[in-house]
Amino acid sequence: MVMERLKLERTRNIGFIAHIDAGKTTVTERVLFCTGRTYKIGEVDEGTTVMDWMEQERERGITIKAAATSCSWADYQVNIIDTPGHVDFTAEVERSLRVLDGGVVVFDAVAGVEAQSETVWRQADRYQVPRLCFVNKMDRSGANFLGTVDMIRERLSANPVPIQLPMGQEDSFRGYVDLIEQRAWLVSDDLSVAPEESPIPEDMVQDVARQREKLIERLSEVDEHLMGLYVEGKAPTVEQIKTALRQATISAKAVPVLCGSALRNRGIPALLDAVVAYLPSPLDMPAVTGHDVNSGLEVTWPNREDSPFSALAFKVVTDPYMGRLVYLRVYSGRVNVGDQVYNATRDSRERVGRLLRMHANRREEITFVEAGDIAATLGLKNTTTGDTLCDPKRPIVLEPIRFPEPVLFLTIEPRTKVDQERLADALAKLSEEDPTFKTRFDDETGQLIMSGMGELHLEVLVDRLVREYRVEARVGQPQVAYKEAMTVPVKVEGRFIRQTGGRGQYGHVWLELEPLERGKGFEFESKVVGGTVPREYFSAVEAGAREAMESGPVAGYPVVDVKASLVDGSYHPVDSSEVAFKMAGSIALREGVSRGKPVLLEPIMKLEIVTPGQYLGDVIADLSARRGHVKGIAGKVETLTIQGEVPLAETFGYAAALRSLTQGRASYTMEFLSYQELAANLVALVVKRGRR
Repeated sequence: MVMERLKLERTRNIGFIAHIDAGKTTVTERVLFCTGRTYKIGEVDEGTTVMDWMEQERERGITIKAAATSCSWADYQVNIIDTPGHVDFTAEVERSLRVLDGGVVVFDAVAGVEAQSETVWRQADRYQVPRLCFVNKMDRSGANFLGTVDMIRERLSANPVPIQLPMGQEDSFRGYVDLIEQRAWLVSDDLSVAPEESPIPEDMVQDVARQREKLIERLSEVDEHLMGLYVEGKAPTVEQIKTALRQATISAKAVPVLCGSALRNRGIPALLDAVVAYLPSPLDMPAVTGHDVNSGLEVTWPNREDSPFSALAFKVVTDPYMGRLVYLRVYSGRVNVGDQVYNATRDSRERVGRLLRMHANRREEITFVEAGDIAATLGLKNTTTGDTLCDPKRPIVLEPIRFPEPVLFLTIEPRTKVDQERLADALAKLSEEDPTFKTRFDDETGQLIMSGMGELHLEVLVDRLVREYRVEARVGQPQVAYKEAMTVPVKVEGRFIRQTGGRGQYGHVWLELEPLERGKGFEFESKVVGGTVPREYFSAVEAGAREAMESGPVAGYPVVDVKASLVDGSYHPVDSSEVAFKMAGSIALREGVSRGKPVLLEPIMKLEIVTPGQYLGDVIADLSARRGHVKGIAGKVETLTIQGEVPLAETFGYAAALRSLTQGRASYTMEFLSYQELAANLVALVVKRGRR
């Protein structure tokens, strides 16, 4: 028991998260080298990184799939997930944050808080993940450490607490001053050379004293013990400050901020020291909570090996050599190779074939996993992303992972009969790996539809179809995934009555339909009294209504945000069946949506443009021409940041247009914001282009 507790105390499950190009993968590669996990530093620009192992990642210089690895530092086991920064692959960040205990948010010292930085920060807030910040690229021209700290405070509504001050910036960046211990360290570009202590530069003495005082003040605001010392005028010890900072970090009341330059190997050992000092162990996290499958009551299990086994499957990967790998985060208990586990989400039993500790796309065989571990397993045939695995005798369902809906789609057709067979298998595997990638067959057009989070997302998936699965296909142009919604409540009748020579079909329902808030999806409720519709047909009516929502009356797009209440109906003791009531439910919903003054909804994107000030007018004029709106402008004349919103339909080809307007000097990032009603004068254009 003592050994188990010691092991958990010395375990850190962390993820590197950030805006694209902030340097997450470079930081991860340096961490692996610094800890002895690798013996050669991988470079993103050279395509030699360990974590970005896919061909598509190395060619584009970006992370597409979250990659897991582990290393040791100062007798601590550090499990790491390197996540993508591009918004099209936000699902990888979502599922990683769901299972991590802590996060390292990497910021570009020049750009500061960028659009995707805000997105990943909100995701971490949603899962209550404690985090620390690493201000990277301190050697770049324009680097501003304290400016980035201010942006974190203002734009992320956080409480950043710098625990270092950089010695020099841009080309003169040579080290840092530890504000807690009041010691200066010169750092080398060689990770094998330990930092060298030096006197605090004279021109920094006052700044160091002032920033250390601010550090103690900010911690005193969230720590009672430190507040008591502060009121009494007593100076806290180094250990007292570190203890208060650790507690404040774990409770998300403060965020330690460090600095460095990963490309030049500077600041990585100090970052690792901060990870083990301030980020939580599994023991620091709340006990795992779920719902008992049998009673439906909420149950809580301590994060210990002697608790009942529970784990969340957060990722599925089809490995060309190993087969189907399921990644697990174990929250409690222990499971051995060969053990039988219960999938509480799908009510099925599975046997654990092999257990693997992953190092990107390489793996090590292990014999068991226990509370606090992140590992992969072979042999689980029915388990997919978000499923709960547990002890068959103590079934529990953990909170699943929620993913955003796709906003773009394209058509795909296999070139040959052989390709057709391969395509079905490949799409099934890709859909299983990526919950934001969806496929369906459109009965009206006879086309296969692929849906994803953006142009790059779909481009990478098509590329994988060709390279990994050897599928040749004709692919259409990406199109916007519009939605349809009703705007007024209606009460509608659905009848399905067929009489043949023998037994007929009889289904009759009355539904009350009402619009829901954006993003609520579909809700079904039964208000039937008196048994006018038998209970065994309720699920059939719901299934029929859901099926009818796949195609709306305006332009054939899916219907969203509707609540359907079954209020009345009738049945026949002989002719009624589930099929008849399913058809009746479908008929009622289609009729109701048509009468509910339906509208077309379009995806709106949050846009951030960074441009030299001289092009500001042209950029804003172009944005307005695309039906966009400027929400704010910040920065200096040399470099301005425009915050705006624009319909997704107006963004195709925007990268080329922006380059043309600014002589290639501006850049932009974009992420999904919400669905909003399309203007009436534009609906006709969408309908004219034809239903899918």
